[in-house]
Amino acid sequence: MRCPATDWYRWNFAFAVGLILCATSALARPGAPPPAESSWEGHGLEHPHQRIQPDEREPEMAPERLRQKHAPGLRSRTLVACEPAAFASASGMELVSRVKGSTEDCLNSLFYATAPQSGQIFIESKMVTIANALTVSAQQYAGNNSAQTLQLILFLRAGYYVQFYQSGTVGSYGASLRDAIRPALAAFVANTHFTDVNDAHGAVLREFVILIDSAVEAAQHLGTLRGLLDRFNASAEASYYMSSATNSVYQVLYRSHSNADFLAAVQADTSILQALESFITRTEHLLGTSNQYLTVNAARELARFLRHTGPLQTLTRPKVKAVIDNHSMTGPSAGVWVGTAEMVDFYDKANCAYYGTCDFRRTVEQTVLGITHTCGATLRMRAQHMTATQLTQSCGQLATQETYFHDTLKTNRVPVASDNNTSLEVIIFDSSLDYQNYAGVLFGISTNNGGMYLEGDPAASGNQARFISYEAEWLRPSFEVWNLRHEYVHYLDGRYNMKGDFNTSTSQPTVWWIEGLAEYISKKNDNAGAVTLGKSKAFQLSEVLRNSYSSSADRVYSWGYLATRFMFERHADQVDTFLNQFRAGNYATYRQSLDALGTTNDTEFHQWIDCVSRAADPSVCVPPGSGPGPIPACTASNPQQLDNDCYRGPLASTGTLLYFYLYVPPGARNLRFVASGGTGNADLYVRSGTWPSQTVYDYRPYLPGNDETVEIPSPTTGAYYYLMLMARTPYSDVKLEAHFDRVP
Repeated sequence: MRCPATDWYRWNFAFAVGLILCATSALARPGAPPPAESSWEGHGLEHPHQRIQPDEREPEMAPERLRQKHAPGLRSRTLVACEPAAFASASGMELVSRVKGSTEDCLNSLFYATAPQSGQIFIESKMVTIANALTVSAQQYAGNNSAQTLQLILFLRAGYYVQFYQSGTVGSYGASLRDAIRPALAAFVANTHFTDVNDAHGAVLREFVILIDSAVEAAQHLGTLRGLLDRFNASAEASYYMSSATNSVYQVLYRSHSNADFLAAVQADTSILQALESFITRTEHLLGTSNQYLTVNAARELARFLRHTGPLQTLTRPKVKAVIDNHSMTGPSAGVWVGTAEMVDFYDKANCAYYGTCDFRRTVEQTVLGITHTCGATLRMRAQHMTATQLTQSCGQLATQETYFHDTLKTNRVPVASDNNTSLEVIIFDSSLDYQNYAGVLFGISTNNGGMYLEGDPAASGNQARFISYEAEWLRPSFEVWNLRHEYVHYLDGRYNMKGDFNTSTSQPTVWWIEGLAEYISKKNDNAGAVTLGKSKAFQLSEVLRNSYSSSADRVYSWGYLATRFMFERHADQVDTFLNQFRAGNYATYRQSLDALGTTNDTEFHQWIDCVSRAADPSVCVPPGSGPGPIPACTASNPQQLDNDCYRGPLASTGTLLYFYLYVPPGARNLRFVASGGTGNADLYVRSGTWPSQTVYDYRPYLPGNDETVEIPSPTTGAYYYLMLMARTPYSDVKLEAHFDRVP
């Protein structure tokens, strides 16, 4: 069982929460997943430590919902005043008015209400009040949210969710609420607008369908769910929210199998199986498109009925076999085949020969991940389809970022104690659809996200850290592995900064650092979206430093970036203190330091945001001697001479070759040459002992743009290294740095 669970509209972050937490949940859901979380859109990072089983992985969502960088989306969420205390003190019609007058964002925030206010907000009597109000609203429903029906639904969903986790605070829900919610649900279904097909209705309908599950009323609404599947047509397909509402049906089915009333209802009327079977047949045209999740989910939910032995399983088997027989492991129908085969493997494995799915995971992995490329001792890539150039460029980009990470964090390349994650394996699927098709079954992860970093237990011998990702096919012909740089920072941060596994390192409020650092290292000062968002002054620094993974995506990523950059630029000494505590695993001591910091820097934080949002040169916002600061320019009289920890630049050329050299003294190690910044495309060539040329060289990153790094862990010492910059296209404002570590 996965606790807390999340629906596919939310973040899907898999904390390893103890079973004791779930043992206190509502008695109405024994053995079932908890109610779905809020419908905020979110990010895609997960750190599960155990393989997610097929009965724990929720239905898929539309891939385009996953195409979010760890940054503000195209539409930044409006932040509104929303005080839980106002809901805690209101009752009766005052509560109804307050709920109906609230924004969706405000009500979504109530999913994370905490004691004692959670009990004051969601006590059963208040839930009954809102359920009764929903009955009236449902009877008068006009097919849209003009009467704020959606707000009433969201409040009820939040109440069921909070009560599941905080029953000791909220109290039990019993017959009073059941007798109030049932007529509310029935009234909405009976409304003539229930069968409307448009986005305005779909937006309300999506949340209503999830409320059926939250209230554990699927048994009473089996016909409602079946009708939504049967009525799905081209018009519904063309409507985003109607498609989303239809997809919510699968969530209700997925969550209801442990409910005895639901099972009895299905056994009495098995037409839901025919509805799923028919849906698959009618939506074959969606396979291989961004809407295939609807068909794939239908196949998975049909096969999930194999879990029930007896007549229901006997009825389901030939239907599932037909699905497998009519689809292929690769190609457009792969999602259906793989998803169905996985369910067979979990629920009816003893009969795998009947379905033709025995040992299918090994076959899938060998067929799909046929490319292996070693970047170096610490990094290996396994890909579905990448060219040699794409593999080389991806390795080079990560090498450049790794150098920047070590230089910025002053790690001396020494991992934290007991960290055995000596290498990272990067899995790269060919597209977001391929990721959804294959990643879950091969690696036991949720795929309702933009990629996943699996840290594992770094203290375990032989542990393999892994990032599972995909090419951003919507950016073609440009090539990009989605979120690759951000996720690589997570690996480096876990190995060199954060002692212990993921649960240990998040035992105190470190989310601002974990996600903020990944954003800061991968984007440096180039994050205009976060700066723009910061101008709202929506959060104080002290609030951001207490981020959790229940916070909004903007707060975790954009505000985390701003907080991390601010601390590096203005309070590097405090960063060093935090790092020392992280690296020693002293997270309780870190919390004391955080609490001692309090609100001290809140005003300065907002002043700094004002500065960086206005300044043409952000460096003017960094006080002298504060933060890591830029490295100095090289001062040798010969403009070709490089020295340790300095740069030459700004460099520019329309075609003339530029040459440089560096003397590497005895005892030096970890030699790094870094080209960065500017415009155009400068190619870096490096050779030991003599000048390189375009055909003879020792190192050549060959990356697009000007960000290139050459790393030489064990350079020839007491000797010279020679460098050449060639203008593949004219370039300007490029910096060329040299660095090496001195052995004491």
